[in-house]
Amino acid sequence: MSVSESFEPNETTDESRSLRERVADNPGPARFWLLGTVVLVALEFGRYMGWAQQLVGAIKYVIGLVGLIPSWIGDSVGEATVPILSYFVSDAITLLLLFGISVLLTRFTSRSAADRLDVGLSDRLVRFLERAVLTAVLATIAVLFAFTPVGGLVNGAIDGVFNTLSSIPTLTSREVISNQGHRTPGGGWGGTFLGLSPAVAWGIRTLLVYAYALTVIVWTWKGYTLFRDHYRQADWTPRDDTLRRFRTHYWGLFGLIVVLMFIVTALWAPAVSPTTADQNIASPYEYEIEYLNDDGEVATTTPGQANLNSQSNGQNTIGPMSYDDYDRWAPLGTTSSGQNLLTHIAYGAQTSLVIGLLAIGLGGLIAVTMSMLTAYYKGIVDVLTVITSDTIISIPAFLLVMMLSVIFNQGNHPIAEPLNGGLLLGLIFAFVYWPGMWRTIRGPSLQVAEEEWVDAARSYGQSPVNTMRKHMAPYIAGYIMIYGSLLLGGIIISTAALSFLGLGIEGSTPEWGRLINDGRSFVGTSSWHVATIPGLMIVLVVTAFNALGDGLRDAIDPEADTGGTDDTGTAAAGGGG
Repeated sequence: MSVSESFEPNETTDESRSLRERVADNPGPARFWLLGTVVLVALEFGRYMGWAQQLVGAIKYVIGLVGLIPSWIGDSVGEATVPILSYFVSDAITLLLLFGISVLLTRFTSRSAADRLDVGLSDRLVRFLERAVLTAVLATIAVLFAFTPVGGLVNGAIDGVFNTLSSIPTLTSREVISNQGHRTPGGGWGGTFLGLSPAVAWGIRTLLVYAYALTVIVWTWKGYTLFRDHYRQADWTPRDDTLRRFRTHYWGLFGLIVVLMFIVTALWAPAVSPTTADQNIASPYEYEIEYLNDDGEVATTTPGQANLNSQSNGQNTIGPMSYDDYDRWAPLGTTSSGQNLLTHIAYGAQTSLVIGLLAIGLGGLIAVTMSMLTAYYKGIVDVLTVITSDTIISIPAFLLVMMLSVIFNQGNHPIAEPLNGGLLLGLIFAFVYWPGMWRTIRGPSLQVAEEEWVDAARSYGQSPVNTMRKHMAPYIAGYIMIYGSLLLGGIIISTAALSFLGLGIEGSTPEWGRLINDGRSFVGTSSWHVATIPGLMIVLVVTAFNALGDGLRDAIDPEADTGGTDDTGTAAAGGGG
């Protein structure tokens, strides 16, 4: 065997090896990182299962909401024509929805029936038959779940498994480190972690939360460096320069740190809060707490009654870093209704995060999809999208959000129920802001659509969907990240403003804007903290998102502020390689 013959196969293998093969050749670093990941997950496994349960619940809600569409349309048609026609229309729309789901499922599979079978039919016909069969299977499953006990049994089994797994104590759970207790006649504390004071116990648990989150972030970065050093085929990618530029962008790093703390506070709100939202806000009269009364005896009362006597209303004040008369620790004081302010802020961060991510995620998806369609097809598609976006943008955004919020809330629409209008606000913000996001990335999309690699993909017969997904989307993702991070701050402050006006989040769901509204009359009194602290939190978080957006912009597109004229390079930088 010659030298060239022995070299060529090895060279080909090095260039075409999959990640799994590369890890198999050098498993040590991957095993080390995986072992650390398993340990980190095990420490908070119960909490992760709780998040998974919430995600499954959200998916069930979306499926149920989509399942109502056929009946809504069918009932409308039946009322306008013949009642029996509503059944046919509902069934037809249901089958169309299921066929659409089957199209999505088959589109993301690597092999189809056309690849495996040779039946003498065209690939298009075989693909259609495959989707029709899958639609029939999905319809059968839907009937079983809707009209037989199977649905209830499966749903109950899923809920039971998640309830069991999510109840497992974690490193940062209040079952492990409890801060809710009472003074004892002997001068110590009872019911708290190791008999420590509630302030110290809460401080330990909170420090563990942020220490754990920091460890997860550091370990994630460690995993990326191991991949880059041991398993990545390329010695360099544009992403390396993007990260290098961001690591020296101190304003962007400040924004990233604050945003991460905001996200951690929202995700670990039950651990960061001195008390639970259910006990402190939602159902304060369904629980009992113990405290040391003035007679030196341990007595019991409900949190609701304790709240009535712990109000910060300008005359009676439980300020920051203090206890109330019921031995309850209030790091940020109490609200005008006597509830723990930090609990409100932590769970309010959760509400703002859900609304912001839903709005940016859905609005960004619409913007990216429309930008690729308009850049790829141009013509009438581009014109119709311009007209639609101009129509939406012509109405002041805040006024449009207020109008839609009032319409859906007063109509008692099902989407106005979750989070007391929080889900509705997220959907409205997505509808209102996608035109702006689309306009932001329309230029880069048109620019990338004219590149040689897109023309090459077309000439090789690649489908438009695959061309847009593989060759266009990566190069505009950076731009939507920049605009999305900048827009998140605006959504948070708009949500707070709506709640301040009484048009946003209602009911018992915590929200920062309503805290400001409740405490604005006490700003000049000893209860200044009720409105001032949430206001400062809004300013800090909004500023951080803007700083993060500036950092991402300068890291992903270094020519944005320098007047650079190399459009191709800018587009490539936006994709990050």
